[in-house]
Amino acid sequence: MSLHDRDERLEAAILAAVRERLAADPPALGGTADAIPPAITAAGLGAERAAALLLDTVIPGAFQIDHPRYLAFIPSAQAPAAALADTLLAVNSIYGGSWLEGSGLVAAENQALRWLADLAGLPAAAGGTFVQGGTNGNLSALHAARAAARARGERATRVAVSADAHSSIEQMLRVMDAEPVGLDAVDADGVFAVVATAGTTNLGRVDDLAAVAALCREHGLWMHVDGAYGLAALCAPSARHRFDGIEHADSFIVDPHKWLFSPFDCCALVYRDAALGRAAHRQHASYLEALYADDAAFNPSDYGVHLTRRARGLPFWFALAVHGTDAFAEAVETTLAVTRAGADEIRAREELELVLEPELSVLAFRRRGWVAADYDRWADALRASGTAFVMPTTVAGETIARLALVNPRTTLDDLRAVLDTMR
Repeated sequence: MSLHDRDERLEAAILAAVRERLAADPPALGGTADAIPPAITAAGLGAERAAALLLDTVIPGAFQIDHPRYLAFIPSAQAPAAALADTLLAVNSIYGGSWLEGSGLVAAENQALRWLADLAGLPAAAGGTFVQGGTNGNLSALHAARAAARARGERATRVAVSADAHSSIEQMLRVMDAEPVGLDAVDADGVFAVVATAGTTNLGRVDDLAAVAALCREHGLWMHVDGAYGLAALCAPSARHRFDGIEHADSFIVDPHKWLFSPFDCCALVYRDAALGRAAHRQHASYLEALYADDAAFNPSDYGVHLTRRARGLPFWFALAVHGTDAFAEAVETTLAVTRAGADEIRAREELELVLEPELSVLAFRRRGWVAADYDRWADALRASGTAFVMPTTVAGETIARLALVNPRTTLDDLRAVLDTMR
């Protein structure tokens, strides 16, 4: 069988696995595979053996991050409609970087970006693109901020970063050869942007965005908001007040693959003035000029650190189109309500103590009398048994327990099952 020949048995096996996975409620949590048999040979394994290896060993050898008891890091909870759109996207050889080649895709993605921009209260000139993840989104936004500052004749060598910023901010500043400084140094020579966080990864805290906005206006600085996890809650009426000030942002990111129910990997990057993003990122080459015969064409490749790109925002758009924005708000509100109930449950248990009240959907708490090794044993045992995927964290040098919720299928009973193992 040649490389591009169809194999109907292989298609049937894969499609059956897709249907089985979509029907699973919940899916199996999964596990680890220390190694797999050698599979890359001159002759190949053939469809049957390769499919068996994929379906019986490779896929089960990973944790399913949309499981209701996956409560570590920042989970995901892809909607079936989004997963189906992603599957269809994969089997169509379509390019999402230019209007010329993918206008339907681009138009759909732009509708999803507009919804996010409207939630934040940004003007009609707002726009952007979907990039690979929050790290790429932060880099792209800060590059645009620096390009705008340099176009004004400024030095643009430093970025003011709020406390508890994501590790990707400092890493991307190293890539840019820019220096991070604290918010108390916004008037230092060369500062061109401020990065605020809307939902810190560790504890789910939201910076005072209104205060940051006032600081940026006072000093003429670009305001970027890293909302990779937390800004999803913009769509939830009960949490909207936490983001007051976002309407002043010059750029923000939010990852639909986290709390907006889309598959990996998908980060929405939105600029207040999309033209500034385009001015910073548009590439020039003889073979690209055909894309700009119509200079008004919207090319997503012009707004981030990428050229080749899949239409990674399409599954997000499709889930919005299928279910409507009210369903997204309801799903986020469900998670917030379960988080609040989980906090009450922790308070009711003598052996447990909340470290802080949850602002969004992260529960941080200690088990009285435990040390770091106890938390590690607890997390290891839950993963090994297939009960839950949890990870401890540290706050001010103290190891504590941390549960991160984004999945509306996670219930209070799920949280109780985890907390019961700490008695």
